[in-house]
Amino acid sequence: MSQNIRDFVPSTCELLAFGEPTHQEPAFPLLRNALFAQLVEHGFRSIALESDRVAALTVDDYVRYGIGDIDEVMRTGFSHFGDLAANRELVVWMRGYNENRPPAEQVAFYGFDAPLDNTSAPSPRRYLEFARDYLRLETDIADLAGDDERWHRDEAILDPAMSPGDTEEARRLQALADDLLNTLYARAPELIPATSEAEWRRAAVHLTAALGVLRYHRQSARRVDETTRISGLLATRDVLMTENIRDIRDIEAQRGPTLLYGHNVHLQRNLSTMAMAGMTLQWYGAGAILSALFGNRFTFLAGSLGTGSSGLADNEPAKPGPQHRTITWDLFPAAGMTATPTGPTSDPSYFPLDQETIDGADAILHIAESGALVAGEV
Repeated sequence: MSQNIRDFVPSTCELLAFGEPTHQEPAFPLLRNALFAQLVEHGFRSIALESDRVAALTVDDYVRYGIGDIDEVMRTGFSHFGDLAANRELVVWMRGYNENRPPAEQVAFYGFDAPLDNTSAPSPRRYLEFARDYLRLETDIADLAGDDERWHRDEAILDPAMSPGDTEEARRLQALADDLLNTLYARAPELIPATSEAEWRRAAVHLTAALGVLRYHRQSARRVDETTRISGLLATRDVLMTENIRDIRDIEAQRGPTLLYGHNVHLQRNLSTMAMAGMTLQWYGAGAILSALFGNRFTFLAGSLGTGSSGLADNEPAKPGPQHRTITWDLFPAAGMTATPTGPTSDPSYFPLDQETIDGADAILHIAESGALVAGEV
């Protein structure tokens, strides 16, 4: 047993993935904040959350350059859980840390998710228009994309017959996005000196988002059996996450490692499985793909919630509420750990730690008492 996270971060590690078994337990993001502060002292210079990468640009502008108002940053910079006190504390801490530090020593904030959720995805219009405007082109995108609502409504993902993803307009938007991305790279030698590398990359992030939502909508329109279609949607989202993370590492490679934080189901090394509406859905998540691509440069800490200080019997997660300042936690090597069978849960985002996830993890970060930082000094 160890309580020093550095014991589980090999010198080869570029990506340290810390997973949580549910999005509803406030102890995990609180502990994440404390661990990130420790990791920064050991050379980590960035954190990437399971949140929209485009929206997260607003957060990074604030933590690195002081741009914006904190309330507005929290409202618009997160696609998920911007109202969590722990997320606000992280942003405020990062801003304070960066003040009066040179750029090379500052910490950066990223989102690694696409601008979508499992059951909804937006129109690509505004992402394409952002890139078009950066390139100073006059292409009419609004007429081609049509009403944003026909893309964004849940039916567009849940019912392939209602999806715009396989229409002629979607195919033309896909071709346009490809052309814009080609132009962005072809003109990089003139665009970057005229603007900045950061502005060029911002346009690239928007085009990546546009291409991502178009791929997601195209998958939603597939006329196949529902298990195959939904599994394909989940796989597509995690592929988009992986592409974002690889690009983040390209940006951060010379500055230091990155902490990833998201749900275990996205970050685990083994095949992800989810039961939904009588279907058993299976796909490889971002962690499994990154493990194959990064090898020993990727480390996964699986988050666990339970009753004992040394067991892995999972509990029903706490409901959102007052976020206490103490968390009882421990770190264990995953090798030799055994999962304890659990009963059904009423929280659909809660995935009790199973044996396959444990076997694919480097370590288990176990919170023994929900809502209660006492054990495990950071």
